[in-house]
This record gives sequence, structure tokens and C-alpha cells, in this order.
Amino acid sequence: MNYAYLFAAIISEVIATSALKAAEGFSRFWPSVIVIVGYGLAFYCLSLTMRTIPIGIAYAIWSGVGIVLIALVGLLLYRQSLDLPAIIGMALILAGVLIINVFSKTAVH
Repeated sequence: MNYAYLFAAIISEVIATSALKAAEGFSRFWPSVIVIVGYGLAFYCLSLTMRTIPIGIAYAIWSGVGIVLIALVGLLLYRQSLDLPAIIGMALILAGVLIINVFSKTAVH
């Protein structure tokens, strides 16, 4: 269940961040509501995750996967392209998350 909460936190954060761009500085009502609710849900789910997963591990996975998913949303939804150094950097972030999950004895499975 720990990773289900973490997954929910990541997805909520990605939705909220995507809506943040659409909210245009909180000048548009519905995207602004999505931002507030999405971040609230994301932090609530992240707090549930931290009951059993160490804070550093949970936050590393949450932020790392979130970065990559937001970049994909930017690419697909907002037509924002990434250059090779950005792609390499994100691949390294994903590699770090993978290493934590596969090799760290600190990560709860």
C-alpha cells in the first residue's frame, strides 16, 4: 500500500503542476482549483507514504518520477521540446530512482 500512496502522490502532483501552467498565475478559476486540490492530495498521499518509507527515499522517488512525467506532459500537451542534455539528465534521474528501488536496503518493498 505504501507505493500505491506514493504513486497517487506522484500522479496528483503531475496533474496539479500541469494545471498550474493552465491557471496562468491563478487568473483562471478551474485550473486554479485543480492546482490547489491536486497539491493538497499529493502532499496528503506523500505524508501517508512517509509512515513506512524513509523521507529521503520517498521524496527522491516522488520528485524524480514527477520530473520525468512533467517533462512528458510538457512535450505532449504543451509542445515543449527537450534537448539532448535534458533527456540525458532525466535518464540519470530515472536511473537513480531505479538504483534506490533495486539496491537500497533503506527502501521498503
